[in-house]
Amino acid sequence: MCEFCTKHGEGKKWYEVMGNYSRELLARDNREDYIKKLIPNIQREVAFKLGALDRLKVKMPYAYRFVRKIGTRTMKRYHFGQVVPLEDARKIIELADSITRLPCVCRMAARGRKNARYCLALGIDPAGIFGDYPELKSSLETLTVEQAGELLGQFDKEGLVHSVWTFKTPFIGGICNCDHDCMAYRAQVTADLMQIMFRAEYVAWIDPEKCTGCQSCRKLCNFGAIEYSSAGDKCYIHPLKCYGCGLCRNTCSTEAITLLDRQGLPGLEGVW
Repeated sequence: MCEFCTKHGEGKKWYEVMGNYSRELLARDNREDYIKKLIPNIQREVAFKLGALDRLKVKMPYAYRFVRKIGTRTMKRYHFGQVVPLEDARKIIELADSITRLPCVCRMAARGRKNARYCLALGIDPAGIFGDYPELKSSLETLTVEQAGELLGQFDKEGLVHSVWTFKTPFIGGICNCDHDCMAYRAQVTADLMQIMFRAEYVAWIDPEKCTGCQSCRKLCNFGAIEYSSAGDKCYIHPLKCYGCGLCRNTCSTEAITLLDRQGLPGLEGVW
């Protein structure tokens, strides 16, 4: 299991532990104040900090590696994510006291889109937290578990990667549905500046007996993990690149793709 599971999982996946969504945990350690301050920080500072880190990576690689290590360690304590496939995301929403659909702060900062409602707050009262942000507060929508499950399924078909996020770890306060516009994706996958998001507990695998070589699965892979062999007319998944989101399953007409437990695959136990 990942280190979050070891520390906060009580012997199972850490995001399946109900206590990590509890209002009691939210009320501790000034978490609500932290969440309020996080919004303007993302809007005003994150893009600038990522740019500075990118310049440091080029000009001072040794210093960059030190800053990356410290930054990743800090993010794990405060605001860190992990990719989850659709079936796990649907289990997660059953654990939360409340589910609220809200605009994505990342997309607002990156693209200026104020009503890109791709995020789900779990157990948090966004109306109070977003009091100073009327453009966000006006777009809030309370969802039932059934409504949220249907929405997650829709996002999955659109090719959005589901991930859970902490607000002062281990409290899990949201499910994000990410693409290339999200800050975490840009920082970790696009620019490889910092690790702020764990891979899923799974790795996708393509059964060569069922694969027809149509390559439709490659269109939904946000991580460039699916490769094609023209000689064999088959697709293959590079296990070290795979984040285990499971989106590739949506386009496979032969159901050739399954998710395997990362821990059970040689060489992948510590690849997160």
